[in-house]
Amino acid sequence: MIVLSIIRDCLDALLHPSARYDALTRARHRAFMAPRLLGSLVALAAFPVYLAMRGAPTALEVAAFAWLIAPILLSWFLSRTGRYEGAHILSALALAGLVMMVAVTTGGIESFAAVWLIVVPLEAALSASRRVVAFASALALSCVALLITLGHFHLLPAAEPNATLHAVLMGAGLASATLYAAGLAVSAESLARTSVSLLYLEEDRYRLLARNMSDVISRHSRNGAVGFISPAAEAMLGAPGARLTGHGLFDRVHVADRPAYLTALSDAAGGSEQRSVEFRLRRDAVRGQNASADFIWVEMRCRPLEQASPEAEVVAVMRDITDRKLQEQALETARAAAEQADASKTRFLATMSHELRTPLNAIIGFSEMIVHEEAMMLDTARRREYAQLINDSGQHLLSVVNGILDMSKMETGNFEISPEPFAPRAALLHCCNLLALKARDNGVDLITRAAEDLPVMNGDPRAFKQIALNLITNAIKFTERGGSVTVSAAVEGSRLMLSVTDTGVGIAAEDLARIGDPFFQAGKTYQRKHEGTGLGLSIVKGLVALHSGEMNVQSSVGEGTTVTVTLPLDFAPSLAPSSNIATLIPAQRPESQDEAHQVKKRA
Repeated sequence: MIVLSIIRDCLDALLHPSARYDALTRARHRAFMAPRLLGSLVALAAFPVYLAMRGAPTALEVAAFAWLIAPILLSWFLSRTGRYEGAHILSALALAGLVMMVAVTTGGIESFAAVWLIVVPLEAALSASRRVVAFASALALSCVALLITLGHFHLLPAAEPNATLHAVLMGAGLASATLYAAGLAVSAESLARTSVSLLYLEEDRYRLLARNMSDVISRHSRNGAVGFISPAAEAMLGAPGARLTGHGLFDRVHVADRPAYLTALSDAAGGSEQRSVEFRLRRDAVRGQNASADFIWVEMRCRPLEQASPEAEVVAVMRDITDRKLQEQALETARAAAEQADASKTRFLATMSHELRTPLNAIIGFSEMIVHEEAMMLDTARRREYAQLINDSGQHLLSVVNGILDMSKMETGNFEISPEPFAPRAALLHCCNLLALKARDNGVDLITRAAEDLPVMNGDPRAFKQIALNLITNAIKFTERGGSVTVSAAVEGSRLMLSVTDTGVGIAAEDLARIGDPFFQAGKTYQRKHEGTGLGLSIVKGLVALHSGEMNVQSSVGEGTTVTVTLPLDFAPSLAPSSNIATLIPAQRPESQDEAHQVKKRA
């Protein structure tokens, strides 16, 4: 075994670089060089012994020994050039030349050497090339025809009429040709065995890849029918491969994605370029689970199958990209949310510039008039009026700043509530009395419906009043002259139901989901008919959440709005939700800029 390993290493060192990286080519080159080098070395070693025993050789004997040594040159040619077919052609020419030379001097077609012409195409068969076999066959037949022609025209030298020697030589020629043919058969069998083992090894590699890779490999016809699909399909789709052949895979493609699926396969079958398509596939539910079948996103890359067939076929590789799609959707949602937040910031800045500029102008203007009262000749009544206007403007600014501060506190979780027992009816009537004058000035009827037997509730009375004031103020603001605002309070079980109903402009259906978002005001800033920062309902929503309550808004455009707040009668601070932005202010849903510009303004 060690000797064979050394011989193999020596042969591998002689191989041309083009034959070192393919196992079958390496085996063929090795099978060509090994017997020729061995035979040539044996002949070269035996030649001195033959000379010592025989004496001076004849020309025929020298030619025979030269032919036995010539394969060294053939091996050198193959080692230097790597041209396997060329080496076999040269070997056929050398063998045919030797046979012709011996046959011409020993009787022509009747020579013992003529039988060796059969070996020429047999040896060429090891090249696995039809061209080489055809050339060797034509060469052997040409040699036979030449020997017959030379014998027919008596152009050959006369052979010795020794029947015994002729019989011995004929037997030796047949025996040697048979042994040489047997060696060729052994070499052919060895190459065939090597080819089969390499084929099995390659099949095992591909089978290992097909069974263990997560991607699915499939073979399709132009119309999408599956001829083969790898075992990975069962892990991806929850169905065995037998159910996916034919049109089984196509039936699982989402209806909306079938045109793109078939187009990609058709384009790949009709062209030479790779096609890629993303589509949804129905996946069966896992056994033992009650979950229904769902769809997964799949990326398929397909290219034409390189083979000579009457019908174009496609080989495809499919990969589950559901996680990537979910990430893309999450990124798109985050992008839309960021765009919406940016739009909200822009609206907030526009609103605040309007809300702060108007009272500041009044404060600056009227204060300058008071400073120059002597030039303006202001009387006491006019100074008092201007001072009142300055005070009102300052109060308005203070309320805006307080609203922003309260909203910021609730978003950061720093808003503190102090629960204590209080009478909700008295607090509600107080709020209505404060806003009665504003309602009367706006031509709106303010109606209060609160039962006298409302029980005492535990909560933050300041927060309760702020909830009521914001709701009632909003209702009065958006109710046209001649309308009405109804404030009612009732007890249902262990909760207080506070409802504020108006007959105002109402809210569009697409805006209802965003009511209570910070600084949200539907419509463009320059379309606003009413003052406001968009914080009123946001503060209400946050305060209600701090009291473990709920807020519900029902509205229709042109028909009015009803805001219902549900608060527990016995509020326990330990049961209150964590006061942070995630609980107090719900995440704003993505909405395009076009939709935001189409809705009407509602604080």
